[in-house]
Amino acid sequence: MTEATSTTLSIEAPGEVRLVEEKLAGLPDGGFMVATTHSGVSAGTELTYLKGANPYLTSTWDPALGLFLPGTPSVAYPVRGIGYMQVGVVAETRTRAVAEGAQVAMAYGHRTAYVADPMTDRFVVLPGDLDPLLGIYVAHMGPICANGLLHAAADLHGPAVQHLGDGVRGRRVAVVGAGVVGLLTASFALSCGAAEVVVVDETRARLAVAEAIGAQVLAAPDDDPAVTLKRRWRHAPNDRGADLVFQCRGQPRALALGLRLLRPQGTLIDLAFYTQGADEVRLGEEFHHNGLALRCAQIGRVPRGLAHAWDRERLSHETIGLLRERGRLLREHVVTDVVGFGEAPELLTDLAARRRQAVQAVLSHDVEDEGR
Repeated sequence: MTEATSTTLSIEAPGEVRLVEEKLAGLPDGGFMVATTHSGVSAGTELTYLKGANPYLTSTWDPALGLFLPGTPSVAYPVRGIGYMQVGVVAETRTRAVAEGAQVAMAYGHRTAYVADPMTDRFVVLPGDLDPLLGIYVAHMGPICANGLLHAAADLHGPAVQHLGDGVRGRRVAVVGAGVVGLLTASFALSCGAAEVVVVDETRARLAVAEAIGAQVLAAPDDDPAVTLKRRWRHAPNDRGADLVFQCRGQPRALALGLRLLRPQGTLIDLAFYTQGADEVRLGEEFHHNGLALRCAQIGRVPRGLAHAWDRERLSHETIGLLRERGRLLREHVVTDVVGFGEAPELLTDLAARRRQAVQAVLSHDVEDEGR
């Protein structure tokens, strides 16, 4: 009997990426095997490994202390299994937890097949009315953005949060950064009843995407968005600006701008990853991974006091609701590139070298996506 294999994306060294064949583990009792149909590329996180900028490559991460320390790097090349936006079909199952033929969203990295254990691997069965390509957002990326809104709700209501939109409903919201995180976060805010949502970015093509999904936009740095918004959003004398800012771009200047957009005593929810830090403040290290104030919203933790009611499953459910409501706009405007899995090395190297621009790129095995 031929051993099952998976084609896996491997970053061999900075700037070097290729596809390798890996043997799959045997299917255990209670397990199931997934054949990947779609795999979304998270350019911000994944390219840090291709560029050698990820702190795990240069430091030891001590999870007990919550510190990056000098020593043997926690991650070494080759780096395999990166990526956290996978959709697949259950090809074989030995568990009643999921049926053969079910479409599932998971986070197991860019590979063509995966053997899963329901006791350790998280999966979400996708409803039949959902575009499977958009399922790439259900397991991880959508919950990341939903968790940003949850942190905003907790900042306003503490443990009394009832609905995801409790922090944005009726409020003026600014989103800095029109990448995938910013666009999904803006979509959540619009869906949850924000009074206004303004997206700020330096790239006009991305602002066009934000406008197409229903947000208002401001360009930076042509004009000063802070002056523009504070002239427009007046709450009281000497009280102008955004009620709430979601910072979704991993650049120190974006964080500085986000702070300038806020009204006095406003809150900035930070969803960015600052791999280069900000001068001597190493924002890509403890700030990112420990969720320090400002309110750093990372999917590894929900706000204190809300973990029982607001777990990852509920955030995935909120994501499915968003995709049902606004999926057509997201598919049409946010998903800009769909390529075959075999083109993955060229795609990532082109993105890293800025020879190619993409908002959301997807690796696909679905023939219906070919030519998109």
